Parts: sequence; structure tokens; C-alpha cells
Amino acid sequence: MMFKKILIANRGEIAVRVIRTCREMGIQTVALYEASDRGSLHVRLADECVALPGPQSFMDPATILAVAQEQGVDAVHPGYGYLAEDVAFIRSCDESGIAFIGPPAEVVERLRNKIGALETARAAGIPTVVHSPRSFSEDEFDGLAAAAEAIGYPVVLKSCRGGRGRGERVVLTAEHLPDIARRAQVETQVVYGNKQLYVERAILPAHQVGVQVLADRYGNLVHLGEREGSVVQSNQKIVEEEPALCLSEERRAALLETAVQIARLFEMQNLGTVEFLVDGNGNFYFSEIKPRIQIAHTLAEMLTRIDLVREQIRLEAGEPLNLRQEDLVRRGHAIMCRLQAEDPFHRYLPAPGHLRHVRLPGGPEVRVDTYVYSGADVPSHYDALIAKITAWAPDRATCLDRMRRALEDTNVSGAPTNLPLLARILRDEAFVRGDYSTDVLSRMEVAPVPEFDRVQRDLAVAAAIIYARRREAFNPQTPDQWSSGWHRSSRQLG
Repeated sequence: MMFKKILIANRGEIAVRVIRTCREMGIQTVALYEASDRGSLHVRLADECVALPGPQSFMDPATILAVAQEQGVDAVHPGYGYLAEDVAFIRSCDESGIAFIGPPAEVVERLRNKIGALETARAAGIPTVVHSPRSFSEDEFDGLAAAAEAIGYPVVLKSCRGGRGRGERVVLTAEHLPDIARRAQVETQVVYGNKQLYVERAILPAHQVGVQVLADRYGNLVHLGEREGSVVQSNQKIVEEEPALCLSEERRAALLETAVQIARLFEMQNLGTVEFLVDGNGNFYFSEIKPRIQIAHTLAEMLTRIDLVREQIRLEAGEPLNLRQEDLVRRGHAIMCRLQAEDPFHRYLPAPGHLRHVRLPGGPEVRVDTYVYSGADVPSHYDALIAKITAWAPDRATCLDRMRRALEDTNVSGAPTNLPLLARILRDEAFVRGDYSTDVLSRMEVAPVPEFDRVQRDLAVAAAIIYARRREAFNPQTPDQWSSGWHRSSRQLG
């Protein structure tokens, strides 16, 4: 039976995204917010809203579950928030008779054990990144150093909990390890409450490729193709595209087949992304499975025209997957840019603030997912993401032109954004050729355009239009040969 009311245990653009699909399906929605976020678009669009004590409440399973019970919801959708991978929260929902829209607790638990997942895949004959056999706490630096030395530099330090690149650091030489490890452990403690790190061999240069999969509880499973997210800033993918350019057709087919094999190996259900690292020769290595919807899901939706949120809800409601692999066809090319409130002049640090003016792009095959508008606030407590801009076209060259135009149409004043960086990436020679990897940003020099230049331009245009309209209203310029005596006398009397 389909759900009647869903609580969205998240905020921002993903909450807006879920609310809109729920509305189309005739499902009531409950949104969550706290004081700094009360003006967010997801609060305005939901059928019901519940105030939380503070920003940390979004990460508090007990608080979210209590709200879900009080509101009498049938299901909880976590978006891509931290609760999406909180095994205890998922089990609490199950015990309370509330459906959790995502993979089951036992699947998430297997996948959260990053080292265990890699070992399981390797035992099944799947190529994996070389990694340490165990993780290390802050008082086990000698063991961490020995593992890094055994693997061989450069290496990557990774958190044993969560994702989103938090706590992830590349270490080029042994002398850099102590300082980098300390900073990585501080970050992962703050974010996940756990300082455990493990070590992987760094693949440099590398391509980050993810395969979107859908699966029901009856054993049916399909993939929706692969996307590449190799443009990375501060461990966040800020530009992604689909299909991936780093694969030959032969390697693409092999990677997609392997992704399905991995998803079945872990008994994947609902929606997830199987992630790989691809080296310069096209060899791919399994990295992890993200058991949740991700920011770049819009790419698969644009190429397949399948609403992934709708599919998530359907599958959790017990409906079978109504898609067959042979029927799924990807058409064209899509690029997604992550517009963030960041200061280009200060190492792209988050820059919350009041948005005086927001102009977001439109036009053919341009999609914008956002929670902001003119007059909205960007709170300081959350991710810097304010909008996702996704463009589709029949081919990559046209898609690039379309995305460039979309970025040119975009203007946000009141808080700095990474818009200059995105525009620079879309014009980078290597990116345009499709010959890029995770080091693409290190080769770029970005000179951000000061915000006030664009604001002044827009204000000047607006002022000119207002002036012209007022002159026209109070002093109509009717040509003399067309004007009557009434027109002429009225102007004289005026």
C-alpha cells in the first residue's frame, strides 16, 4: 500500500526535491526546520512543518523518530543526510512501524564497514584499491605509519564512517603523515564521532566514477549508467557529467557489469551508487557503495527520464521494480554544476549570508534544484550548497554550450559563490576535450569576478528600465503625425 504521509529528515534542495515528487504522487509531507532555516523553500512547500531545537537535531535519531511518531507518518525519507546511513535509526524506524525509504539496516551495516566491504568484494574476484587490513585510532599512529609504508606512498587516509569525503586526505610522503593524520582524525571526530582511519593506495591521476543502481526486495536489479565526478574541490564533486568520458565502450560495459555484480553481492535494495576509481589506463577498482540518493542523481534522471525519488518511494512501499535492463536507454549527455555559497577570495570557505537577489537559469533542458530565492538566508550551520544546475543536450559539445549559457544567466548577490570557478572549469581546455582527472583544479588559476561588478551592472539596467517606463507613463512619446489635438493639448496641460 502506498504511503499517505512522509517525513523528510533533511533540509535544503533535497527536501524540496522529495516534497515535489510526493505532491505529484498525492502523498502528504512533513518538513523539519530550525530557527535559522525557517524561510527555506522546503518549509514553504511542505504540507506540515515542525520546528527543531537546533541544527544538530537533524543528526539526532531520537529527535527525528519522536517527531515522526508525533506526526503519524508512514515513512521517513532521509535524503542524503547522515541519518541515511545510521543503522540504529533505520532499525528504530522498523521497530516503530515506520518505513525507512532506503536500503535495509542489514545492507547499510555491511556497507558501513568499509574495510569489510572491500574484503568481501576482493574475495569475489572484484578488483579493489589496495588498502590496510584494519583501521587505526589516534593512539595507533605507529600502526598507521607502518600500513602506509607497506602500501607505498602516495596514500589516502579515509574515515571508517560515513562519506562525502569528510576526513579524507592524500598523503604524498611519510614526513607529511603525522600532521595530515591528526587533521583528518579531528575532522572525522567532529563529523562522525569516530577517529578511526584506514589507508588506501592513492591512484594518481584518477577518475571517480559512480554507477546508479535500483533494486527491489524481490531480487530485481538494474543499473542506470555511470557518471564521472572527477572535478573535486575540498573532497566534494562540484562538476559531474554522464556518461563518463574516461572509459572505452569495452571498459564501460565491463564496469557496469561489475557494478551489478557488486550490488547483488551485497544484496542491495532500493537505491544506491557503486563507486569506482579508474586509473589512466582505464583499469577500474571498486571503492565503496553509497546506500542513498546522491547530489548527482539528476544526471541519471535527465538521461533516462526516470524519477529516482518516485522509484525510491515505490520500492519501499513494496512495489516491484517495473524496469528491465534491456528497456533502459540513456540518451544524450548531461552536466551538473554545484553552486555553493563560498568565498572565492578566501580559499572558497563557506560564506553564509542574506541573499539580496537570486537569478537562476532556465531555458531548454536546464534544470535547477534549489531551496533559495531573492531574500532568502543561507544559514551558517549547513553545507554550502545552494543550488544544483543540470543541463542536458543530445551531445556533449552542445551540453557544454548550454551549461555555459546557464552559468552566465546565474546571478546571486548577498553572499559570495563559486560561480567564477564553475565558469572557469567549463572553459578549461582539458575539460572541454574531456581529458581530465581529479587533479584538474590544481592546474587552474581562477580569478573571481567581484560580486559588486555584477550587482552594479544589474542595478544599472534595472534603473534604466524604471526611468524609461516612468518617462513613458508621464510623458508619452507619441509621434506628432499620429497624435491628435487631444494628445497635444494634454501634454501642454500636463
